[in-house]
Amino acid sequence: MTYTAMLEKWNQTFSLTAIHGPQQMVMRHLLDSLSLVPYIKGPRLVDVGSGAGLPGIPLALAFPEYEVVLLDSQTKKVRFIRQVVADLGMTNAIIAHTRVQDYHPQQMFDTVISRAFATLAEFAGATRHLCRTGGCMLAMKGKFPGQELEEIRHTGRTVNIIPVHIPGLEAQRHIVRISC
Repeated sequence: MTYTAMLEKWNQTFSLTAIHGPQQMVMRHLLDSLSLVPYIKGPRLVDVGSGAGLPGIPLALAFPEYEVVLLDSQTKKVRFIRQVVADLGMTNAIIAHTRVQDYHPQQMFDTVISRAFATLAEFAGATRHLCRTGGCMLAMKGKFPGQELEEIRHTGRTVNIIPVHIPGLEAQRHIVRISC
């Protein structure tokens, strides 16, 4: 809840998210982010286009034993997530202030995550150098991404669509799991 309070406070000045109010933030940000929990492979995760730290910060809090890299290129968002990581004493969260194309870690990731980062084809293409063999990519989507699926099916990767229900939220939510 400290994270939600910080997000609400910083959002007034820096416009980090279009969602306002603690109840909406819990439902549309925290619960939505935590819908990934059953599909996470560890111990290394990267949240590509982390923005205000979603879903990376809730996942780092849920998995304190995992290393979670929060990757974003926008300075105002990186400033915010740096402050959150410091204030919450999160030792498992690492911030990468760069574009995904320019990020080349020494060790690849078990799970590569995106929430509103790009189309599925763009996400899979831009992050393939980050995902270890046997790992997975998890893309968070709203409505069923039919058109985007057509663009990625020819890649030879296994693609699974997982519908998710967020308590209190009537909007459609889907997780697209892509094998690496």
